[in-house]
Amino acid sequence: MNSKNQELRDSGTSQITIIPAIDLIDAKCVRLSQGDYNQKTVYNENPLEVAKMFEDAGITRLHLVDLDGAKAQHIVNYKVLEQLAGKTDLVIDFGGGLKTNDDLRIAFESGAQMVTGGSIAVKDRETFLSWIETYGPEKIILGADAKDKKIAVSGWQEVSELSILDFIESYTSKGIQKVISTDIVRDGMLTGPSIELYQEIMQKFEGLELIASGGIASMKDIHELNEMGVPGVITGKAIYEGKITLAQIEQFYI
Repeated sequence: MNSKNQELRDSGTSQITIIPAIDLIDAKCVRLSQGDYNQKTVYNENPLEVAKMFEDAGITRLHLVDLDGAKAQHIVNYKVLEQLAGKTDLVIDFGGGLKTNDDLRIAFESGAQMVTGGSIAVKDRETFLSWIETYGPEKIILGADAKDKKIAVSGWQEVSELSILDFIESYTSKGIQKVISTDIVRDGMLTGPSIELYQEIMQKFEGLELIASGGIASMKDIHELNEMGVPGVITGKAIYEGKITLAQIEQFYI
């Protein structure tokens, strides 16, 4: 956590970073419900238009997910990443299908400032650890997606027997500082975030840069996470369906 965020937290001022999500299928902006590719809604065929709308509202971060890549097990939508990184000033974290050193190289060369690894961190620990060592913990985010507190992988098509807390601990001990945690039962369902899960994670891992994801339905949810001291929150469907407006996000930071 940087000193500015610490000062804001100490003063009780709003400081949670609101991070809109753009999920990509066929280079279009979509949302899935509970990670189900058969429950897909296309919200906009022009991701750059969406990204610029976020930027115009004063948003500085973007969570970009290559759902085609997650399914194909290799990076697919890097041209969209390149376009968004080249034509906006958004700080982009990119995930979905990153499995090899070459995938990672393409992501960074295309303009990602951070990448998120989830399935790779479960299935190929040696490679993921080498990424942390090569690029540093500022650029590598651990994706800890879970169902009933068990880690889910491969675009949430598989659920492992690995406990989310044990999983996070296995990487914080190796230098990981940033974690995106999604409760996949809630993702895209607008049922509210997994408050209890995030409380557990924050109690166990003091100082972790936790980004909560999944279920955000209103600004009330974001205020609650902010009061808990959660550093970041990802929201997608709530914005696209008008449950949270860009004007409300702007107001949040005033």
